[in-house]
This record gives sequence, C-alpha cells and structure tokens, in this order.
Amino acid sequence: MTETQSDEPTDNETEKQQYRQSRFTRPAGACEIILVRHGESQPADPDHPFPLVDGQGDPPLHQPDGVDQAERACRRLIESGEEWAAVYTTTLQRTHQTAKVLLDHLGIEPVVEPDLREVFLGDWEGGEFRKRVADRDPILLQMREQGSWEVIPGAESAVDFSARVRRGIERIADQHPDQTVAVFTHGGVIGQIMTEATGTHGFAFAGSDNCGISHIVVTEDQWVVRAWNDTGHLANRFTFDPEPLI
Repeated sequence: MTETQSDEPTDNETEKQQYRQSRFTRPAGACEIILVRHGESQPADPDHPFPLVDGQGDPPLHQPDGVDQAERACRRLIESGEEWAAVYTTTLQRTHQTAKVLLDHLGIEPVVEPDLREVFLGDWEGGEFRKRVADRDPILLQMREQGSWEVIPGAESAVDFSARVRRGIERIADQHPDQTVAVFTHGGVIGQIMTEATGTHGFAFAGSDNCGISHIVVTEDQWVVRAWNDTGHLANRFTFDPEPLI
C-alpha cells in the first residue's frame, strides 16, 4: 500500500515567516513639513522696481496665473485629508497670498517665519535679478557655475543663508513634534532645504516650480526627504517650461 500525500502544511511551512515591504512611518517626535513654493509673481518692470520689505523685493502674485496656481496647490493640500497643525508663511506677500485658500478653509491665521524668506540678492533686488537672467549677465553665469548666490554683489553669504534656513526649519519642527504643517516659502529656500537634507551643494535643487510641493520629515538628528517638486495638481506633464530661479 502506498502512503497518501497530505495537502495539509507541515509544521515547518506553518511557522515560516514572510516579510512584506514596509511603508515609511514618521518617527516618534518628528515633524512633517509640506513645503509649497509661492505662485508666479508679477513681472518685473525696470521702470517700476518691486516694493521692498527689509530690503527684499516683495511683488504680489501674478494675475491670473499665479493666483490660479495658488488655488490649485491649496486644493491639493485640502483634499489630501491631512490634519494641519499650522500654516507658515514668510514676511513676503506672495507667500501669504499663495496660502490664502488653505487658511480660509481652516479658519486660521498664518504663522510668519522670517528666517524662511527668500535669499537676499543684494544689488539685484527689486526685480533686477530677472533682468540679469534675461540678459545672461556674466555674473549670473558665474553664479550658476559656482552654485552660489553670494557671487551677486551685496548678496547674502552662503553661510548666513544656510544658517537661517536651518534655524527656521528647526524652530518649526521644535514647535510641532508628531504633527504635520504646511510652509509656504520660496524657490531658493526650498532648494537650500533640500541641499541641507541631502548633503549636496550648489544648485542641484534650484528647479522648483511655482506652487511645486515638497515634503520633508525632521527628526532630532536627520532631515528625511519624502518628495520634491510635486506638480501633479498643476498639469499632467512631467516637464514644464523653464522656471526662473527667483
């Protein structure tokens, strides 16, 4: 008589452990920061420089394109289902205007974080930077080659810019352990945050689109990049026309 094989699993098969891919989870005490670059601001007019706030150009959002981008970005944040512990803006009006739809939805006022204002462009403030970009100024080409804003006459030093951006992010993270916040800020600042988080240098992350969304998780000893320049709410394409650095 032959022995009949059983379909029942053996003890070894029953005890065998399987391991699925795990999802990222926020470490205890960490802060999740959703970074939103402001919408497109109004064009620079050499005959009418932008108004200045503490020496920095302060143009409003472009009508209607910048306002439309801002509304799309805010709707994306609203529809995400996240619980927003706070919404941060900078001292410059284009970040306040970009955050407006989200703020109105939540019924709260923004927290202003001065250290996350845009990099100071020295002699090229007030809209002059955009003219120099269009003219392909030799100093601009040198700035891009060296990956440093401080090549611009009178501009903020790399050390000072790095220090204040890090200070601003760490201050927000200290205020919001185990929470998620939205921070409406600037392209140069987002690029610097990504540089700090990844240990890169230069302008590797200088291509953030207007109203592109980035995401970092700040722990006690590390900044974890979860996303950079998500623009799915703006268009289905993966590529856009070139955006200005500032």
